[in-house]
Amino acid sequence: MNAKVDRDMWGVPHLRAGDPLALAYLQGQNAAMDRAWQIELAHQRSLGTSAAFLGPEALSWDVFARQARLDDTAQRCWENLEDDTRAWISAYVAGVNHSLPGAAQHAPEFAQTGLTPREWQPWAPLSIWISIHILFAGFPTKLWREHVASHLGDAALELFNSEGPSTAGSNGWLIPGDKTATGTPIIAGDPHRYIESPGIYQQIRLACPSYDVIGLAVPGVPGLPHFGHTGGVAWAITNAMADYQDLYSEQLRRTDVGVEALGPDGWQPAARHTELVEVAGADSVEIEVIETGRGPVIIGGPDDAKAISLRYPPRVTHRIGFDSFLKLLNATTVGDVDAAFDTWVEPVNVVMAADTLGGLLHRTAGLVPTRHHDNRLRVVPAWKADHQWQGWHESMPRATVDDVAVMANARELAGPLGVDFAAPHRSHRIRQLLTERDDWTVGEMPLIHTDTFLGSAGSLLDLLIDLKDLSPEATTLREQLLDWDRRMDAASNVASSYAALRKSLVRRLAEHPTLAVLDQGVDLPELFTPWLDTVAHTYFALEGLIATNLLPDVNVTWLAQEALEEVAHRKPRGPWGDTHQLTPLHALRGPVFAPGEEHYDLPLSGDHHCVMSTSSLPGLTDTCIRASAARYAWDVANRDNSAWIVPLGTSGVLGHPHHHDQLPLWLRGELTPVATALTPDDQAFEH
Repeated sequence: MNAKVDRDMWGVPHLRAGDPLALAYLQGQNAAMDRAWQIELAHQRSLGTSAAFLGPEALSWDVFARQARLDDTAQRCWENLEDDTRAWISAYVAGVNHSLPGAAQHAPEFAQTGLTPREWQPWAPLSIWISIHILFAGFPTKLWREHVASHLGDAALELFNSEGPSTAGSNGWLIPGDKTATGTPIIAGDPHRYIESPGIYQQIRLACPSYDVIGLAVPGVPGLPHFGHTGGVAWAITNAMADYQDLYSEQLRRTDVGVEALGPDGWQPAARHTELVEVAGADSVEIEVIETGRGPVIIGGPDDAKAISLRYPPRVTHRIGFDSFLKLLNATTVGDVDAAFDTWVEPVNVVMAADTLGGLLHRTAGLVPTRHHDNRLRVVPAWKADHQWQGWHESMPRATVDDVAVMANARELAGPLGVDFAAPHRSHRIRQLLTERDDWTVGEMPLIHTDTFLGSAGSLLDLLIDLKDLSPEATTLREQLLDWDRRMDAASNVASSYAALRKSLVRRLAEHPTLAVLDQGVDLPELFTPWLDTVAHTYFALEGLIATNLLPDVNVTWLAQEALEEVAHRKPRGPWGDTHQLTPLHALRGPVFAPGEEHYDLPLSGDHHCVMSTSSLPGLTDTCIRASAARYAWDVANRDNSAWIVPLGTSGVLGHPHHHDQLPLWLRGELTPVATALTPDDQAFEH
């Protein structure tokens, strides 16, 4: 079989080759052709070299990437892979290196920045994977807790002990055959991430004599590790919200020959060297890279008031989990998928799978260390033996599927593995909807994907019921809000008013003297600033702040009345979608629409706690930057009956016909069919 790339009407690449290595090479070529700027940007970020063409705003990340030893960790993990996995990844990288220089000539960002693609080392996909996910487990939240404790005392940690500004928002569900119209299972859902241009997921088909799989690839990484359907078995994941990275407060001192760190066994030599980080438009910056027995030092150093090291599983074990990726492509049963995820490392995920033989799977996968409980909460002292890692969770949580199964970042299956989980509203709502009937079809999955009921609205609305001495305008607004169906629909004016009320209350809480002190004394690298934003944490903790009496000096009801009056006396707001609009992120702040193309608004329904989870910067703006990075619905028994969508399109090149052709459907919550039997018209799109 000759290597071949066909395209369906949406430009989705269908790759065919004579063997797995030829197919991996072809996938690498395709990633370079379709997403040249995206994958090279990810590559440069993994190396800590992005400031050389992006300028000073990328410096904080580059310093972190170097000091955290991301690429060095990837190389160590590469050397520890199984031989066939290394050969497979090497073929992918060879395909990237073959096509990337030519493809870069057609991506305008390269000319705009003057960037010339680097040759990829064989471990580059591992380095990209680590850099994409290193912040996924939210270790910077521990910096926030230290900050809270230093200003408000340890007891105040209870104020922010549930949901934080993390990647929560993903949904997934498994419907057994006895609740579907066809009698066979359906797996559906939507991973939530920052919506980037181009998107983090690429629809693709990978076919060779050994396997034939459709799914969502991560450009720059071979295979289909998160979402796939082989024809006989399908799988999907969400972030388990596990805690598996630790921060250690280090005592460092310089010696005549280098640097030493104080550990449980006394002073020990630390590895040390310097690196030069180039910065476009500014002087290069020399940094010190230090690694103690706990891990790389990512904050401060021997000459600073504090130094903090990061310990994360791939750096400790020299394993990242890529052996799982190749095994998943060869899976034909749930048992195969289950076995493949046994070698998964990072990030820790909740996995669902189903096959045509009746197998069902609901489990967690990854590496989570066993250690002192305080390690999960805060920065812990490096010199105390109590805080060393003791081993690994040997039996990762799993569940028997005897009804609909749901995964939505909540404290359910993965509860023993973490601290911060998403509020249960999405999980409860999905389960409620799915159990209302037993004849679901793939075509009806958008009914779940696009559900806009806001389960968290009640806590705030209940505050309004007993308010006294309201102005006529505030009384009218209260009546509208209490009669509201609690759906965050783009066309709803009341949803817009609710969002304004919530924003006003969050701002008042964050500005109250009790919490306003948290805006002081922030002395951390710029990279971690988003995790130390008082307004954001107040927004995520709003339900708890309303429901508990942990802030006795704060009269939340009085502040809610002030907020209601403020909103009621403003100019009436338009529909929610007027301000709640999608704004895809681009490293150069590039546009979605090319010159000469039709421009149109991007209004969005949904909100953070809706199943249609569309998130903004809490308390600051309604503009949406995080939402469904893809939606999928796998018909386990009939792959051709499956469907999917991405926010923009298959191409990463501005102005290409498939750059954002799926956007109108995505905005409406629709899916496009998975086409495995291409017609001559489809193949006319072949490149």
